[in-house]
Amino acid sequence: MYDVIVIGGGPSGLMASIAAAEKNAKVLLIDKGNKLGRKLAISGGGRCNVTNRLPIDEIIRHIPGNGRFLYGAFSVFNNEDIIRFFENLGIELKEEDHGRMFPVSDRAQSVVDALLSLMKELDVEVRVNTPVKDVLYTGSKTSGVLLETGEKISSSAVVIATGGKSVPHTGSTGDGFPWAEAAGHTIAELFPTEVPVTSSEPFIKEKTLQGLSLRDIALTVLNPKGKPLITHRMDMIFTHFGISGPAVLRCSQFVVKAKKRWKINEVVMSIDALPDIHKEELFQTLSKQMKDEPKKTIKNVLKGLVPERYLLFLLERAEIDPSTVCASISMEKLRNFADVCKQFRFHVNGTLPLEKAFVTGGGVSVKEIEPKTMASKIMPGLFFCGEVLDIYGYTGGYNITSALVTGRLAGVNAAKYSLI
Repeated sequence: MYDVIVIGGGPSGLMASIAAAEKNAKVLLIDKGNKLGRKLAISGGGRCNVTNRLPIDEIIRHIPGNGRFLYGAFSVFNNEDIIRFFENLGIELKEEDHGRMFPVSDRAQSVVDALLSLMKELDVEVRVNTPVKDVLYTGSKTSGVLLETGEKISSSAVVIATGGKSVPHTGSTGDGFPWAEAAGHTIAELFPTEVPVTSSEPFIKEKTLQGLSLRDIALTVLNPKGKPLITHRMDMIFTHFGISGPAVLRCSQFVVKAKKRWKINEVVMSIDALPDIHKEELFQTLSKQMKDEPKKTIKNVLKGLVPERYLLFLLERAEIDPSTVCASISMEKLRNFADVCKQFRFHVNGTLPLEKAFVTGGGVSVKEIEPKTMASKIMPGLFFCGEVLDIYGYTGGYNITSALVTGRLAGVNAAKYSLI
């Protein structure tokens, strides 16, 4: 008999087991994989982006999927508490761009090792290679778990920390959703977020721009009336199936949502290659350059404006031959070129599948979860944390912050519940 059983050895599950054990609960952590912390070990490109130091409001703004639900949780345990927690474990952290916090060692494994050794100190019992078949509910409250082997383990509190369905090789294969449904919970439809976007535009299929990176562009997802839904200013890259890179990953969930909301097969996106300059100002600058060097070819006069492959591509879009001398280019064509520099529109038809996504959208409805304890409002003794919840943010330490904060609260309150 245990006080608390935590299912799942990802960031939220590890944090939940530690938090429960610190409250003197007898804790069992179960994971179906052969080692704990696999997702943590590959996060941040193997360096582990443990949290983000931006102010709370900014962090929540970077969690477009139900981030506001976390205000309650952050009032109890927040990103600064995460930083203190790791520093107390001897993991020195450093701040990088956009508030991202990394271990000074640049080794994700050092973070995983520190968590595992704290669990050992706190006598958290761990069982790996142990798939759970069901969470048990008896007399309308949580009573333990049933393993695939048929073994039953009883406990008055269970924390479901099984993750979403993205990055399945780390063990996130959506196991927790049926157990939540069996307890009466609603599962918001799952979809991929932070995922590359696909397109069947001829220039994509013909690989015209494949491998080309654009730096610091503004990428926009448009609604069917051509109005912006979201714009992200970051880098992007053209691929053999569509587009990828940081700006694209952040826009991806809006592509999925637009398709669903308006029941459309394709969504229009727009690239502004020169976000610091207004369209009219760009046009005036270009026409001055051309008047100053009328005998030079337009390709040479515009060299360096945008990467060369993209320049040639945009000139073609504006129906301008790159080898034409400036003097013979009409103002109308030049204006068309300025337009495509500022707003190159193209169609996308979706994203790569959930298995290829960094983050899962959807999950256990947060309306059915107590925001300061992560307790189920439906089933006494049941707690949720991490990506199994319908909370999803951009990459950059936001999802892991949500996982560690909700894990902490789930563990503390599962212990309190079972030790009453």
